[in-house]
Amino acid sequence: MATILYTRDILRLAASIPHVGRLEHPQATVEKRSPVCGSAVTVDIALDGEGRVTALGQEVKACALGQASAALLGAHAIGRSGAEIAQARDTLLDYLAGRADSPGDWPGLDIFAAARAYAARHAAILLAFDAAAEAVARARGG
Repeated sequence: MATILYTRDILRLAASIPHVGRLEHPQATVEKRSPVCGSAVTVDIALDGEGRVTALGQEVKACALGQASAALLGAHAIGRSGAEIAQARDTLLDYLAGRADSPGDWPGLDIFAAARAYAARHAAILLAFDAAAEAVARARGG
């Protein structure tokens, strides 16, 4: 039996992305695009003096999986450090690739369990986390 990839929960998340829209004065902006499916995410970031996210803006033109991932990023990014976002991205990558049994501590990422069998979808799922991790690094001068 085929695994259902676009579940009701994925579609609900895709329809509820927080922090949609661009920041007026971001400290860094990163756009990431998946060459496989054409999904794209642009992330604007503002940080406090300790390098924690104080504001996030997202422009998401992605499939439902990419949108769901952006929703989970947006729901939990404020107050996080660049290291926490990069760790969430790396752990999610390992989970999708089958190198880890858990997607880590970032809330909600276990929703992508069915997508593990669809390698062509992994890039879209990782877009928002890739863009946010790079944006934080750039904002910190990295």
